[in-house]
Amino acid sequence: MKNNMAILKLKSMEPAMLNELSEMLINVVEDGASVGFLAPLRMKEAVEYWEQVISPGVMLWIAVMEEKIVGTIQLHLAMKANGSHRAEVAKLMVHPSYRRNGIARLLMQTVESAAKAEGRSLLILDTRLGDPSNELYKSLGYIEAGQIPNYAKSSNGHLDATVFYYKQI
Repeated sequence: MKNNMAILKLKSMEPAMLNELSEMLINVVEDGASVGFLAPLRMKEAVEYWEQVISPGVMLWIAVMEEKIVGTIQLHLAMKANGSHRAEVAKLMVHPSYRRNGIARLLMQTVESAAKAEGRSLLILDTRLGDPSNELYKSLGYIEAGQIPNYAKSSNGHLDATVFYYKQI
């Protein structure tokens, strides 16, 4: 991992940041990531997504390296009374040009620390079966809870299985 990386929690979004996050999302989707969007992703759609991310119960961090946003992650706090002990890890993304630098691991560790600070003891997440993210989550102590076949459509039209993970923290 590079020494000049910073992880920043966002409470609001400036237009330049909005555009940079949108460009990163487009690059990640074009590279084949399963993050809820299909290629080709239009800039307008990406911007509209990021405009609504920061909201009650959602925490957002970015990884910045060389003055560029190179990664992001979200923590969605369960807001119902019976779920006040849990949160969902969502939209872990690292720009394709910056992968294999420890960015995803650092973002995950940041989310886990924040979840603990919020009084959460259970984290859940899901990812496409076979993606490299499965190995990351397992290496961080996440336990596979199960799989659902044909869960998400890929840009090529193929239906892929998803794997659900959890971790007690």
